[in-house]
Amino acid sequence: MNKIQIAINCVLCAAVVALFVLFFTQKPASRQAEVAQAIAAGEQMPVAYLNLDSVLLNYTFAIEANDKLMTKQEDARLKLNTKANTLQREAADFQRKVENNAFLSRERAEAEQNKLIRKQQELQELEAKLTNEILQQNQDLNLQLADTLNNFLAEFNADGRYQIIFANTGKDNILQAADAYDITNEVIEALNARCAKK
Repeated sequence: MNKIQIAINCVLCAAVVALFVLFFTQKPASRQAEVAQAIAAGEQMPVAYLNLDSVLLNYTFAIEANDKLMTKQEDARLKLNTKANTLQREAADFQRKVENNAFLSRERAEAEQNKLIRKQQELQELEAKLTNEILQQNQDLNLQLADTLNNFLAEFNADGRYQIIFANTGKDNILQAADAYDITNEVIEALNARCAKK
């Protein structure tokens, strides 16, 4: 009985090995042949890539959003610098008064010093708040751009002409590719046309 089971198991193992060999050697070879024939015939493969740096530099919405963010950063920097300069003048004035014994009492000098310390803390809190607001706005902008681009590409590729669309940033992901696979300019034109309608 054991010899019969061993024989059956050997036959089954041989059949499984034969199926694996047939499946993994025949299919890829035929697929490779199809790809080789398509390339030889000059057909384009169903893939494309998009240069994200160019999209961000040329997409009207991204340019306008970046300008708004830069303006907000400049306004925040101006506000902080103005308050810092005012605080610095007040601190210098306080130091001059201390050196010249202008305060009538020690309590009055300590009260003035505590007032300056509170103003410095408020300035630090304002700086942290403005920095967080700008970082949050930048993150929101990046998410909005990514969402816009993903939704657009789904609509752009609704006909299924591309199986894969790669994102390339400064030659990080795609080192070499034929120009025919680059759809960056086509996408930028379509995005800007869509943005102009809105």
